[in-house]
Amino acid sequence: MNYDIAIVGAGIAGATLAAAIGDRARVLILEAEEIAGYHATGRSAAFWSETYGGPGIQPLTTLSGPVLQAGGFLEPLGSLHIGQAGDEARAEAFLAEFEGSGVALERVDPAPYIPGLRPDWTIGIIEPSCTYIDVAGLHADALARARKAGAVLALRSAMISAARVDGRWRIETSSGRYEAGVLVNAAGAWADLVARQAGAAPIGIQPYRRTLAQLRVDPPVAAVVPHVVHLGGAFYFKPEAGGRLWLSPHDETPVEPGDVQPEELDVAIAIDRMEQAVDWRVMQVERKWAGLRSFAPDRLPVYGFAPDAPGFFWFAGQGGFGIQTAPAAAVIGAALLLGEAPPSAIDIAMYLPERFAA
Repeated sequence: MNYDIAIVGAGIAGATLAAAIGDRARVLILEAEEIAGYHATGRSAAFWSETYGGPGIQPLTTLSGPVLQAGGFLEPLGSLHIGQAGDEARAEAFLAEFEGSGVALERVDPAPYIPGLRPDWTIGIIEPSCTYIDVAGLHADALARARKAGAVLALRSAMISAARVDGRWRIETSSGRYEAGVLVNAAGAWADLVARQAGAAPIGIQPYRRTLAQLRVDPPVAAVVPHVVHLGGAFYFKPEAGGRLWLSPHDETPVEPGDVQPEELDVAIAIDRMEQAVDWRVMQVERKWAGLRSFAPDRLPVYGFAPDAPGFFWFAGQGGFGIQTAPAAAVIGAALLLGEAPPSAIDIAMYLPERFAA
Protein backbone atom coordinates (compact mmCIF):
# COMPACT_ATOMS: atom_id res chain seq x y z
CA MET A 1 0.00 0.00 0.00
CA ASN A 2 3.07 2.26 -0.14
CA TYR A 3 4.05 3.91 -3.41
CA ASP A 4 6.39 6.53 -4.77
CA ILE A 5 3.69 8.22 -6.86
CA ALA A 6 -0.10 8.05 -6.58
CA ILE A 7 -2.00 9.31 -9.63
CA VAL A 8 -5.64 10.32 -9.11
CA GLY A 9 -7.49 9.56 -12.34
CA ALA A 10 -7.09 6.72 -14.85
CA GLY A 11 -8.27 8.56 -17.94
CA ILE A 12 -5.91 9.28 -20.80
CA ALA A 13 -3.86 11.73 -18.70
CA GLY A 14 -3.24 9.42 -15.75
CA ALA A 15 -2.78 6.32 -17.90
CA THR A 16 -0.21 7.81 -20.27
CA LEU A 17 1.67 9.48 -17.42
CA ALA A 18 1.96 6.15 -15.57
CA ALA A 19 3.16 4.48 -18.78
CA ALA A 20 5.76 7.21 -19.35
CA ILE A 21 7.13 6.81 -15.82
CA GLY A 22 7.52 3.10 -16.46
CA ASP A 23 9.46 1.13 -13.86
CA ARG A 24 11.40 4.16 -12.60
CA ALA A 25 8.98 4.58 -9.70
CA ARG A 26 6.34 2.55 -7.87
CA VAL A 27 3.08 3.95 -9.23
CA LEU A 28 -0.52 3.66 -8.01
CA ILE A 29 -3.42 4.85 -10.19
CA LEU A 30 -6.60 5.65 -8.28
CA GLU A 31 -9.82 5.62 -10.29
CA ALA A 32 -13.22 6.45 -8.79
CA GLU A 33 -15.24 4.60 -11.43
CA GLU A 34 -15.57 0.92 -12.30
CA ILE A 35 -14.18 1.66 -15.77
CA ALA A 36 -11.10 3.78 -16.45
CA GLY A 37 -11.69 6.78 -18.72
CA TYR A 38 -15.47 6.73 -18.31
CA HIS A 39 -16.30 10.46 -18.27
CA ALA A 40 -14.08 12.20 -20.84
CA THR A 41 -11.66 9.80 -22.54
CA GLY A 42 -14.41 7.36 -23.45
CA ARG A 43 -16.61 10.09 -24.95
CA SER A 44 -14.13 11.81 -27.25
CA ALA A 45 -14.89 13.04 -30.76
CA ALA A 46 -11.80 11.03 -31.78
CA PHE A 47 -9.84 13.27 -34.11
CA TRP A 48 -6.31 14.68 -34.00
CA SER A 49 -5.90 18.23 -35.28
CA GLU A 50 -2.84 20.46 -34.93
CA THR A 51 -4.95 23.62 -34.83
CA TYR A 52 -7.42 22.32 -32.24
CA GLY A 53 -6.97 24.21 -28.98
CA GLY A 54 -5.07 27.12 -30.52
CA PRO A 55 -1.39 28.09 -30.74
CA GLY A 56 -0.70 27.32 -27.09
CA ILE A 57 -1.70 23.68 -27.59
CA GLN A 58 -0.31 23.14 -31.08
CA PRO A 59 3.31 22.38 -30.01
CA LEU A 60 2.06 19.58 -27.75
CA THR A 61 -0.14 18.17 -30.51
CA THR A 62 2.60 18.35 -33.14
CA LEU A 63 5.13 16.65 -30.86
CA SER A 64 2.62 13.89 -30.10
CA GLY A 65 1.85 13.18 -33.76
CA PRO A 66 4.82 10.96 -34.66
CA VAL A 67 4.37 8.90 -31.48
CA LEU A 68 0.69 8.32 -32.23
CA GLN A 69 1.48 7.51 -35.86
CA ALA A 70 4.18 5.02 -34.92
CA GLY A 71 1.77 3.33 -32.53
CA GLY A 72 -0.80 2.87 -35.28
CA PHE A 73 -3.38 5.10 -33.59
CA LEU A 74 -3.93 7.56 -36.48
CA GLU A 75 -5.75 7.21 -39.80
CA PRO A 76 -6.02 9.83 -42.58
CA LEU A 77 -8.96 12.23 -42.40
CA GLY A 78 -8.11 15.87 -43.16
CA SER A 79 -9.92 18.89 -41.76
CA LEU A 80 -11.73 21.64 -43.64
CA HIS A 81 -12.44 24.93 -41.86
CA ILE A 82 -15.38 26.61 -43.58
CA GLY A 83 -17.17 29.93 -43.47
CA GLN A 84 -19.45 32.34 -45.27
CA ALA A 85 -18.60 35.78 -46.60
CA GLY A 86 -19.01 37.30 -43.14
CA ASP A 87 -16.36 34.95 -41.76
CA GLU A 88 -13.49 36.42 -43.80
CA ALA A 89 -11.95 38.18 -40.79
CA ARG A 90 -12.09 34.92 -38.84
CA ALA A 91 -10.34 33.12 -41.66
CA GLU A 92 -7.53 35.68 -41.74
CA ALA A 93 -7.14 35.55 -37.96
CA PHE A 94 -7.04 31.76 -38.02
CA LEU A 95 -4.29 31.71 -40.64
CA ALA A 96 -2.33 34.38 -38.77
CA GLU A 97 -2.48 32.40 -35.52
CA PHE A 98 -0.56 29.51 -37.04
CA GLU A 99 1.76 31.41 -39.35
CA GLY A 100 5.30 30.12 -38.83
CA SER A 101 4.12 27.13 -36.75
CA GLY A 102 4.84 24.55 -39.42
CA VAL A 103 1.18 23.50 -39.61
CA ALA A 104 0.14 23.17 -43.25
CA LEU A 105 -2.92 25.32 -44.01
CA GLU A 106 -4.17 26.28 -47.46
CA ARG A 107 -7.01 28.38 -48.81
CA VAL A 108 -9.36 26.28 -50.97
CA ASP A 109 -12.80 26.31 -52.52
CA PRO A 110 -14.76 24.19 -50.02
CA ALA A 111 -17.45 23.02 -52.46
CA PRO A 112 -15.50 20.11 -54.05
CA TYR A 113 -14.74 18.70 -50.60
CA ILE A 114 -18.34 18.60 -49.32
CA PRO A 115 -21.07 17.31 -51.66
CA GLY A 116 -24.24 19.27 -50.94
CA LEU A 117 -22.51 22.31 -49.47
CA ARG A 118 -24.78 25.34 -49.81
CA PRO A 119 -23.51 28.00 -52.24
CA ASP A 120 -23.07 30.79 -49.70
CA TRP A 121 -20.31 28.82 -47.93
CA THR A 122 -17.40 30.05 -50.00
CA ILE A 123 -14.50 30.19 -47.52
CA GLY A 124 -12.38 27.09 -47.05
CA ILE A 125 -9.05 26.36 -45.34
CA ILE A 126 -7.76 22.82 -45.60
CA GLU A 127 -5.67 21.25 -42.84
CA PRO A 128 -4.45 18.00 -44.44
CA SER A 129 -2.61 16.69 -41.36
CA CYS A 130 -5.82 16.12 -39.37
CA THR A 131 -6.53 12.43 -38.67
CA TYR A 132 -8.85 10.04 -36.94
CA ILE A 133 -7.43 8.86 -33.61
CA ASP A 134 -8.10 5.46 -32.04
CA VAL A 135 -8.85 6.74 -28.54
CA ALA A 136 -9.84 3.40 -27.04
CA GLY A 137 -6.74 1.73 -28.47
CA LEU A 138 -4.43 4.47 -27.21
CA HIS A 139 -5.95 4.40 -23.71
CA ALA A 140 -5.84 0.61 -23.48
CA ASP A 141 -2.25 0.56 -24.69
CA ALA A 142 -1.19 3.11 -22.06
CA LEU A 143 -2.86 1.17 -19.25
CA ALA A 144 -1.27 -2.06 -20.47
CA ARG A 145 2.20 -0.50 -20.61
CA ALA A 146 1.73 1.01 -17.15
CA ARG A 147 0.70 -2.35 -15.68
CA LYS A 148 3.60 -4.12 -17.40
CA ALA A 149 5.97 -1.64 -15.78
CA GLY A 150 4.51 -2.44 -12.37
CA ALA A 151 1.84 0.22 -11.88
CA VAL A 152 -1.19 -0.79 -9.83
CA LEU A 153 -4.65 0.30 -11.01
CA ALA A 154 -7.21 0.59 -8.19
CA LEU A 155 -10.74 0.92 -9.59
CA ARG A 156 -13.72 2.03 -7.48
CA SER A 157 -11.25 4.00 -5.37
CA ALA A 158 -12.54 7.56 -5.11
CA MET A 159 -10.25 9.82 -3.12
CA ILE A 160 -11.85 11.13 0.06
CA SER A 161 -8.96 13.04 1.60
CA ALA A 162 -5.17 13.29 1.58
CA ALA A 163 -2.88 14.56 4.31
CA ARG A 164 0.86 15.23 4.22
CA VAL A 165 2.51 13.42 7.16
CA ASP A 166 6.27 13.11 7.62
CA GLY A 167 6.93 13.96 3.99
CA ARG A 168 4.43 11.46 2.56
CA TRP A 169 0.79 11.49 1.57
CA ARG A 170 -1.74 9.46 3.50
CA ILE A 171 -4.59 9.01 1.06
CA GLU A 172 -8.03 7.91 2.20
CA THR A 173 -10.16 6.38 -0.55
CA SER A 174 -13.42 4.48 -0.83
CA SER A 175 -11.37 1.27 -1.09
CA GLY A 176 -8.95 1.91 1.77
CA ARG A 177 -5.84 3.88 2.73
CA TYR A 178 -2.72 4.29 0.59
CA GLU A 179 0.56 6.14 1.06
CA ALA A 180 2.75 7.84 -1.52
CA GLY A 181 5.56 10.33 -1.70
CA VAL A 182 3.93 12.34 -4.48
CA LEU A 183 0.24 12.87 -5.22
CA VAL A 184 -0.58 13.57 -8.88
CA ASN A 185 -3.82 15.33 -9.68
CA ALA A 186 -4.95 13.90 -13.04
CA ALA A 187 -8.61 14.00 -12.04
CA GLY A 188 -9.93 15.99 -15.01
CA ALA A 189 -13.24 17.62 -14.11
CA TRP A 190 -12.63 16.78 -10.44
CA ALA A 191 -9.16 18.43 -10.36
CA ASP A 192 -10.11 21.35 -8.12
CA LEU A 193 -12.00 19.04 -5.75
CA VAL A 194 -8.93 16.79 -5.44
CA ALA A 195 -6.79 19.86 -4.72
CA ARG A 196 -9.12 20.93 -1.90
CA GLN A 197 -9.15 17.41 -0.47
CA ALA A 198 -5.35 17.53 -0.31
CA GLY A 199 -5.17 21.05 1.12
CA ALA A 200 -3.85 22.66 -2.08
CA ALA A 201 -5.31 25.86 -3.51
CA PRO A 202 -7.68 25.17 -6.42
CA ILE A 203 -6.80 26.74 -9.75
CA GLY A 204 -10.31 27.29 -11.08
CA ILE A 205 -10.51 24.36 -13.48
CA GLN A 206 -14.04 24.41 -14.88
CA PRO A 207 -15.72 21.40 -16.50
CA TYR A 208 -17.93 22.01 -19.55
CA ARG A 209 -20.43 19.75 -21.27
CA ARG A 210 -19.77 18.93 -24.94
CA THR A 211 -22.52 17.22 -26.97
CA LEU A 212 -22.13 14.72 -29.81
CA ALA A 213 -24.66 12.88 -31.93
CA GLN A 214 -24.38 10.12 -34.50
CA LEU A 215 -26.67 10.72 -37.45
CA ARG A 216 -27.88 8.80 -40.46
CA VAL A 217 -28.31 11.30 -43.27
CA ASP A 218 -29.47 11.26 -46.89
CA PRO A 219 -27.41 11.07 -48.98
CA PRO A 220 -24.99 9.02 -46.82
CA VAL A 221 -21.77 10.86 -46.02
CA ALA A 222 -18.99 9.80 -48.34
CA ALA A 223 -15.81 8.56 -46.71
CA VAL A 224 -13.82 11.17 -48.66
CA VAL A 225 -15.52 14.03 -46.79
CA PRO A 226 -13.03 15.48 -44.28
CA HIS A 227 -13.61 16.61 -40.74
CA VAL A 228 -15.49 19.91 -41.17
CA VAL A 229 -15.43 22.73 -38.63
CA HIS A 230 -17.07 26.15 -38.76
CA LEU A 231 -14.57 29.01 -38.50
CA GLY A 232 -16.87 30.69 -36.01
CA GLY A 233 -17.04 27.63 -33.78
CA ALA A 234 -20.76 26.94 -34.33
CA PHE A 235 -20.42 23.24 -35.22
CA TYR A 236 -18.16 20.47 -36.44
CA PHE A 237 -18.81 17.08 -37.99
CA LYS A 238 -16.87 14.15 -39.41
CA PRO A 239 -17.72 11.00 -41.37
CA GLU A 240 -17.94 7.64 -39.66
CA ALA A 241 -18.33 4.05 -40.83
CA GLY A 242 -21.38 3.16 -42.89
CA GLY A 243 -21.96 6.68 -44.18
CA ARG A 244 -22.81 7.95 -40.70
CA LEU A 245 -21.95 11.36 -39.34
CA TRP A 246 -20.69 12.52 -35.96
CA LEU A 247 -21.94 16.03 -35.25
CA SER A 248 -21.41 18.53 -32.43
CA PRO A 249 -22.75 22.05 -31.86
CA HIS A 250 -19.32 22.86 -30.38
CA ASP A 251 -21.12 23.64 -27.11
CA GLU A 252 -19.40 24.50 -23.85
CA THR A 253 -21.93 24.55 -21.03
CA PRO A 254 -20.45 24.98 -17.53
CA VAL A 255 -21.44 22.03 -15.34
CA GLU A 256 -20.53 20.42 -12.05
CA PRO A 257 -18.31 17.33 -12.41
CA GLY A 258 -20.42 14.22 -12.86
CA ASP A 259 -21.95 11.83 -15.36
CA VAL A 260 -23.20 14.39 -17.88
CA GLN A 261 -25.94 13.56 -20.36
CA PRO A 262 -26.82 15.23 -23.67
CA GLU A 263 -29.62 17.78 -23.86
CA GLU A 264 -32.18 17.41 -26.65
CA LEU A 265 -31.94 21.16 -27.33
CA ASP A 266 -28.19 20.95 -27.96
CA VAL A 267 -28.69 18.11 -30.45
CA ALA A 268 -31.40 20.10 -32.22
CA ILE A 269 -29.15 23.18 -32.36
CA ALA A 270 -26.37 21.11 -33.88
CA ILE A 271 -28.64 19.72 -36.58
CA ASP A 272 -30.04 23.17 -37.38
CA ARG A 273 -26.56 24.65 -37.76
CA MET A 274 -25.41 21.78 -39.96
CA GLU A 275 -28.47 22.06 -42.18
CA GLN A 276 -27.68 25.73 -42.76
CA ALA A 277 -24.39 24.58 -44.33
CA VAL A 278 -25.37 21.43 -46.25
CA ASP A 279 -28.52 20.14 -47.96
CA TRP A 280 -28.32 16.68 -46.35
CA ARG A 281 -31.54 15.36 -44.82
CA VAL A 282 -31.32 13.89 -41.32
CA MET A 283 -33.02 10.48 -41.39
CA GLN A 284 -32.31 9.43 -37.81
CA VAL A 285 -30.41 10.43 -34.69
CA GLU A 286 -28.97 7.00 -33.95
CA ARG A 287 -27.33 7.90 -30.67
CA LYS A 288 -26.24 10.92 -28.68
CA TRP A 289 -23.90 11.48 -25.77
CA ALA A 290 -22.05 14.17 -23.85
CA GLY A 291 -18.61 14.37 -22.31
CA LEU A 292 -16.64 16.66 -20.03
CA ARG A 293 -13.98 19.13 -21.13
CA SER A 294 -12.15 20.82 -18.29
CA PHE A 295 -10.19 24.05 -18.69
CA ALA A 296 -7.97 26.20 -16.51
CA PRO A 297 -8.80 29.93 -16.63
CA ASP A 298 -6.30 30.55 -19.47
CA ARG A 299 -7.39 27.38 -21.33
CA LEU A 300 -3.88 25.90 -21.19
CA PRO A 301 -3.01 22.65 -19.37
CA VAL A 302 -1.38 22.66 -15.95
CA TYR A 303 1.72 20.48 -15.46
CA GLY A 304 4.00 20.65 -12.43
CA PHE A 305 4.38 20.73 -8.65
CA ALA A 306 2.03 23.05 -6.76
CA PRO A 307 3.91 26.00 -5.22
CA ASP A 308 1.68 25.90 -2.13
CA ALA A 309 1.56 22.15 -1.36
CA PRO A 310 4.76 20.06 -1.16
CA GLY A 311 4.52 16.80 -3.08
CA PHE A 312 1.29 17.78 -4.87
CA PHE A 313 1.60 17.64 -8.67
CA TRP A 314 -0.88 19.14 -11.15
CA PHE A 315 -1.58 17.24 -14.37
CA ALA A 316 -4.95 18.63 -15.37
CA GLY A 317 -6.86 21.29 -17.33
CA GLN A 318 -6.39 19.48 -20.63
CA GLY A 319 -9.77 20.41 -22.05
CA GLY A 320 -10.82 18.56 -25.20
CA PHE A 321 -7.25 18.24 -26.45
CA GLY A 322 -5.94 15.91 -23.74
CA ILE A 323 -6.02 12.85 -26.00
CA GLN A 324 -4.26 14.35 -29.01
CA THR A 325 -1.54 15.83 -26.78
CA ALA A 326 -1.24 12.83 -24.44
CA PRO A 327 2.20 11.54 -25.54
CA ALA A 328 3.91 14.93 -25.22
CA ALA A 329 2.11 15.75 -21.98
CA ALA A 330 3.14 12.41 -20.46
CA VAL A 331 6.79 12.94 -21.35
CA ILE A 332 6.71 16.42 -19.81
CA GLY A 333 4.91 15.20 -16.70
CA ALA A 334 7.24 12.25 -16.19
CA ALA A 335 10.33 14.47 -16.59
CA LEU A 336 9.07 17.01 -14.05
CA LEU A 337 8.10 14.28 -11.59
CA LEU A 338 11.40 12.42 -11.85
CA GLY A 339 13.67 15.47 -11.96
CA GLU A 340 14.67 15.01 -15.59
CA ALA A 341 14.93 17.51 -18.44
CA PRO A 342 11.64 18.01 -20.33
CA PRO A 343 11.63 18.09 -24.15
CA SER A 344 13.60 21.11 -25.38
CA ALA A 345 11.08 21.62 -28.20
CA ILE A 346 8.43 22.69 -25.69
CA ASP A 347 8.44 25.88 -23.63
CA ILE A 348 6.96 24.38 -20.48
CA ALA A 349 6.87 27.69 -18.60
CA MET A 350 3.43 28.46 -20.02
CA TYR A 351 2.04 25.23 -18.50
CA LEU A 352 3.50 25.43 -14.97
CA PRO A 353 1.08 26.00 -12.05
CA GLU A 354 3.18 28.94 -10.82
CA ARG A 355 1.34 31.13 -13.31
CA PHE A 356 -1.69 31.01 -11.01
CA ALA A 357 0.21 31.66 -7.78
CA ALA A 358 -0.90 35.30 -7.58
